[in-house]
Amino acid sequence: MFYTFPLVVTAGHTAAAPLVEQLSMSAGVIHQVDFAFPDDCNHNIRVQIFDANHQLWPSNRGGAIRGDAAVISFRDFYEMAPGNNILVAKAWWADTETASTVFVHIGVLPRAILQPFSLAELLRAVQKSG
Repeated sequence: MFYTFPLVVTAGHTAAAPLVEQLSMSAGVIHQVDFAFPDDCNHNIRVQIFDANHQLWPSNRGGAIRGDAAVISFRDFYEMAPGNNILVAKAWWADTETASTVFVHIGVLPRAILQPFSLAELLRAVQKSG
């Protein structure tokens, strides 16, 4: 499954008062993350993604993903359990008076698809056949 979340960042969204959006998804493993920045934001929109108080992306606490007419894309393996499958996006303008939309795309699949056999399952299978 792929989810798309538009983050409409206005001039009123500042570092002190960022846009805060909940990103609700199915439980599973996040395997792909994309941030699509339009060509009018000139690296001035900052985006952070959190799981509760833990900053997931970017990994460095206090850092922010930025871009201009670019897609920042990366693979990951972050498991979200049932009942704990809502992330939070924070976004703000650093230096402008316009509005723009950043799209966050997140791919989620069940662990059994991404990792069909765990080491423990493999060892059990080998022991049964031996």
